[in-house]
Amino acid sequence: MATQLLMPKATAVWLVENTGLTFKQIADFCTLHPLEVQGIADGDVAGGIKGVSPIQNGQLSREEISRAEADENHRLRISEPKVKVAAPKRRGPRYTPTSRRHERPNAIKWLVRNHPELKDAQIMRLVGTTKSTIESVRDGSHWNTANLQAMDPVTLGLCSQVELDMEVRKAARSAGITEDAPEGTRLLSAEEALRRAQTDDDGDAAHEGAAPDAAYDADFEADSVFAKLKSIKGEPETDTDDTDRG
Repeated sequence: MATQLLMPKATAVWLVENTGLTFKQIADFCTLHPLEVQGIADGDVAGGIKGVSPIQNGQLSREEISRAEADENHRLRISEPKVKVAAPKRRGPRYTPTSRRHERPNAIKWLVRNHPELKDAQIMRLVGTTKSTIESVRDGSHWNTANLQAMDPVTLGLCSQVELDMEVRKAARSAGITEDAPEGTRLLSAEEALRRAQTDDDGDAAHEGAAPDAAYDADFEADSVFAKLKSIKGEPETDTDDTDRG
């Protein structure tokens, strides 16, 4: 993941006050609009924001600022962090916002109906629910069963499509499901698309090369059939040379 700038507006305020960078350079570095940076310089924007030095944060070096001040076409590059901090792993059930919690039974109903291979633990990770809720939705004993509607948890914002696909693939492997997706429902990799294109070209070339021979064989077989028919009917074959001499 690319390193993101901390406090972009506060950084822009500091750069406007302490450097000779152009508005465009500051805007590109802080992901702001040049007019917004100009407003900061005029005092119309970010009036109550205190500037924060990106040098003290370790996100920009003095040498990089000097290079940008000497060349207005130079784009500032954020410094790589000296210490790599691993992303924290989520433990326990997923946290679901209060406004979305009433949608969890609908998402459970959708998962149970469309992906019966998913285990309860996987549904719990995706939706952030409990096993008793999953069982009540599955056997129809949920208190609101009459009003439940199967809805995609991705559409509801309870999980991402990547997380859902990962859990479905994991469940399919565990269940021994190896059915391939129908043609046209998935994207081909670059290698597979290139291999298919080469196969099609070779097939067309072979077909074009065989076409004259096939036509020749067809004509030859037609002549032989007509000759046999004439011999069966007993029709004499006329000699054009004899007719011309007569």
